[in-house]
Amino acid sequence: MPESETPTPISYQALTKGAAVFTTDGERLGSLEHVLQDPALDLFDGLAVRTHHGLRFVDAQQVASITTAGVTTSIEESEVAGLPAPEGDAVLDADPDQYQGEGLTAWWGRTFRRSHWLREKD
Repeated sequence: MPESETPTPISYQALTKGAAVFTTDGERLGSLEHVLQDPALDLFDGLAVRTHHGLRFVDAQQVASITTAGVTTSIEESEVAGLPAPEGDAVLDADPDQYQGEGLTAWWGRTFRRSHWLREKD
């Protein structure tokens, strides 16, 4: 981004998966995996961020700014490894291709969802 362009502040609701997340000194902390929120209460709880230490939770109080350039936190690089992993109910992705096919095995998998017919997620 050219120096003359100033990033525009945005809402946490406008963040998309993969948005850059930075430490307080401008180093890249990681990329946004998902926003933790309660939409019914319009409550921003924090961010799940994919870092080089794995998936980490950044509390809403640690978010300094959210702009079109990404998220800046109040976290220093030395603190990233110590951030906790996100807690709560797992978020599952649907994969309609895993039960495709005309055979009997595919039908049984679609009907009874047997665990040995389900593909493991990374």
